[in-house]
Amino acid sequence: MALGMSACGTSGFDDGDPGDREAKYKRVIEDPHPRPADVIEAAGAPSGVVRADDGSLLLTYDAGNVEDDEGSAATAWRIVGPGGRTVAEHAEHTDAEAPPPEFKGVRGGFVRVPPGEGSEGAYALDVRGKRHEVTITGTPSRIRPGDVLLAELEPTLIYRPATHTVAPPAGVPDDAIRFAVDERGTAWSLDQPLTEDPNRVVWQRDGHTLGSTAVPKPYTGGILAARGGTAALSLTRGERVRGLLVTTDGGGHWRTVLGGGIPWRDLERGPESLVLEPLADGRLLVGEEGGRYWLADDRANSAFHELKTPARFTSLTVDGTTLHGIADATTATYGLVKGEGLWISRDGGHQWHRHEQRG
Repeated sequence: MALGMSACGTSGFDDGDPGDREAKYKRVIEDPHPRPADVIEAAGAPSGVVRADDGSLLLTYDAGNVEDDEGSAATAWRIVGPGGRTVAEHAEHTDAEAPPPEFKGVRGGFVRVPPGEGSEGAYALDVRGKRHEVTITGTPSRIRPGDVLLAELEPTLIYRPATHTVAPPAGVPDDAIRFAVDERGTAWSLDQPLTEDPNRVVWQRDGHTLGSTAVPKPYTGGILAARGGTAALSLTRGERVRGLLVTTDGGGHWRTVLGGGIPWRDLERGPESLVLEPLADGRLLVGEEGGRYWLADDRANSAFHELKTPARFTSLTVDGTTLHGIADATTATYGLVKGEGLWISRDGGHQWHRHEQRG
């Protein structure tokens, strides 16, 4: 498959002279009013990508201080329409200690994730890039189909696209340490009792508890994810991930997956670096940030195969059944890594193409 060049590769920013690139990079992060294109060129690869329901993509970019974790920085976002052309973009001067902007794709556009521990700072963007204020309320609201989990815990926040409302969900157990919401409006939580009883996965809908299951001993629960009729919990023992607890029928039956083609003992990072995301068809993507990834062969999620990627991805995310992989440096740098940019696969990782910017 022919590979399109990423946004960073189509500009004159990286002309092969490291010193020249360094000078331009420093000018970008020190500019009080940076141009979006300059920030995007300096960053080289997006830090995140999310998709709206019409196929539009919102890509975020960060350019930080290379020499220190303090000092000037710049951020930008760019909305790319379904046809691949830039619809809107925006850039801001900031500092290296400020959290970079994060968005989630929703019906009709995108919503900004609050940068702090509260709900302040949330707003919506439509697919044309027009900003819309959201209503923020402290009154808990029952979760409905289509609601989006905006912040998992401390506090847990739900965004409702139909009313542009951010609110805490009703009925979250007091001892919940993980939380997930699927497209059907089912709320899944991992509850950690104060007693010596095992952790439990509990699922609710419309404020009513539908069921619960205990985490099998000798494991404890890690990351929780749910979509497409599948819910999965990573199983940890000590400081290592050892398998999954999975249901593919909405909680009717649960199965422990300790093999399935994933060499759990070879995972190099801790439980917090695990990637666990369900596709819209219920298949699971499992992997480690900056490492290897596996995709289920079918929605039974009993057997997995390792994905072959065109570059070493620092992140890999799922949108529907599309995979978005980002190749980037793990820390701020003036140079570019091999294959830097956004890579997309729509066939389960068999073929990848690099995101091509078309105007």
